[in-house]
Amino acid sequence: MSTNNIIRTINSLAEMRKFSIEQKGEGRTIALVPTMGALHEGHLSLIRMAGANADVVVVSIFVNPKQFGEGEDFNKYKSDLKGDMESVGKYNVDAVFIPSAEEIFPDGFQTYVEVTGLQDNLCGDFRPGHFRGVSTVVLKLFNIVLPELAVFGEKDYQQLKIIQRMVKDLNLSVSILSSPIVREESGLALSSRNEYLSDDEKSRASSIYRALSAVKESFKSGEKDVKTLVDIGVKILLSNNINQIDYLEIRDGETLGEVNKANSGNIVAIAARIGSARLIDNIKL
Repeated sequence: MSTNNIIRTINSLAEMRKFSIEQKGEGRTIALVPTMGALHEGHLSLIRMAGANADVVVVSIFVNPKQFGEGEDFNKYKSDLKGDMESVGKYNVDAVFIPSAEEIFPDGFQTYVEVTGLQDNLCGDFRPGHFRGVSTVVLKLFNIVLPELAVFGEKDYQQLKIIQRMVKDLNLSVSILSSPIVREESGLALSSRNEYLSDDEKSRASSIYRALSAVKESFKSGEKDVKTLVDIGVKILLSNNINQIDYLEIRDGETLGEVNKANSGNIVAIAARIGSARLIDNIKL
């Protein structure tokens, strides 16, 4: 774990790689925490996990234009660099990497990474091209920062599975650590998009976790029929005036494939729209 609180801010790809090579040359291991900024306690839990598992912690802040589709919230995505730097300053972070979009995706950029299958359901059905953008930028960050390990949150479960598969399929020498979902007292999963919610919408949004928990409790009580379990969750959402449900599905916890009968290890995943926010969450059976 780092032993100082002097945080180096790095903007150029060349400087980032030079920094990493120097650290490796001195025998230090590097952990990367990729973020899009607007850091909250969920992100900070990733930073703590990184610090507990590596000598050097690098936090990247990059709002990736390639993972936003037409009509999505790229232009209004919250940015608070000053607040982010104050947040990471409370931890033993060695470097914050803040590259420009022009350097990450220069003119003429043509190469993309796709994890077929895993990207083609759930959020992939509603956000075409999203995971292609995620996989591509994460691979680029791995190649620039050269970490031994990287930490991702379980709230973005499909993303986590896609990154794990990409690392395995492409024989990348980076270990992926997953960090549990951090929730508000109401059960609402922490997300930068929670900032879009009014007090009333936030109150209704807490029913997302109640719905997931009800599905899990019914499963633990012996219910295995997927449709019955899904209907239990949907009923709770609708009763709380959450009518725009992209999906509430039970899937295989590794492949994200459809299941005929609910089993231990399956994932209950949800995406719902409340006001201008699209919220995702999940729970494991």
